[in-house]
Formats: sequence, structure tokens, C-alpha cells
Amino acid sequence: MRSTKEQDRRMDRLLTWDEAAERLNTTPRHVRRLVFERRIAYRKLGRYVRFHPDDLEEYIAANRVEVGGAAGSRPVVVVRRRRS
Repeated sequence: MRSTKEQDRRMDRLLTWDEAAERLNTTPRHVRRLVFERRIAYRKLGRYVRFHPDDLEEYIAANRVEVGGAAGSRPVVVVRRRRS
């Protein structure tokens, strides 16, 4: 079983709306929207919403956009023609 001191240290790591927004370099309103849309993991402590730093890192990693394919390859562009 974990000691109370270790549990307290882990609880200190949970972030508030403002701290999470600062870590994501965005606004608290955007973080609230992510929570509302269930796009980011969060912890509910009574009426308080808190974020674990690892959850924020997972969100950042999951939303990473890779740079295009091999050198010299071009993106595929689909052109739809209007019917006459």
C-alpha cells in the first residue's frame, strides 16, 4: 500500500483549468471545450475538474500531425466537376 506522503505528492501534480491551459499554451475556455467534447482526459474531484500532466502529454501526442510523405511525393487533390 502507498504511503500517505506519496499520495499527497501525486495529488499535488493535478492541474487546474488555468494551469492546464498554460501547459497547452491555450485559453481556459478552450480547455473547457475539450472537456465538454470529451476530447481530453480529466479527473473529477467533487465539483472540481483537474488534469494530470500525463493526460495532457497524451493529448498532445495524439493530436500530432506528421509531415507529408516521401521526398518528391505530392498530395493527392480530388477535383469534383459540376454536372452540366
